[in-house]
Amino acid sequence: MRAIGYLLITLGFLAGSFVAVRQPEGVPLQTYLAALAVGIVGVVLAQVAIRRAARHVDRLAADMETIEVSLGRVVGNVQALDREKESIDVYDLKDRIDTTFRSDLDAFVQARESIIHRFGLQAYADVMNPFAAGERYLNRVWSTSTDGYIDEAHEYIGRAHEQFEDALRTLRGLSAEGAPTGDVPEGDAAR
Repeated sequence: MRAIGYLLITLGFLAGSFVAVRQPEGVPLQTYLAALAVGIVGVVLAQVAIRRAARHVDRLAADMETIEVSLGRVVGNVQALDREKESIDVYDLKDRIDTTFRSDLDAFVQARESIIHRFGLQAYADVMNPFAAGERYLNRVWSTSTDGYIDEAHEYIGRAHEQFEDALRTLRGLSAEGAPTGDVPEGDAAR
């Protein structure tokens, strides 16, 4: 269905462009609106297909596992960084952050929308607020490392640690409750 949607978007765009080029002095409104309607139908079909794919039970399960594992590793790594911060040269912190956190943060971000489909928008906000704060604090550590501000870097490592732990605790609380919000239609479970 997604391919059909993209095809209709393309056809609507091409038809509208063709009409505009063939009759530049006055584009017939009916023809142009018909091309626009074809494009809009294509957008709707593509969006429906994308939402269905995102809600597919197998993908949700894999994404939720990715989210929990990657966030768990981030918490473990930031905890280790917090313990070892006194022994790491402040200018080396940025390199350590780059090599240690990039892949797990990216994996979490790529799969994060499954939280919405599994638990709802409020649960997503409850997890993402501390996660985003932790990420900002980690970025702050990176910046202060570049500038050599050791006290500020150490302070923000602790803050990042607290925020990521809060995000993980919230996520695990949602998983323990286990009750989806109903965003996943019953028919999707059979697919």
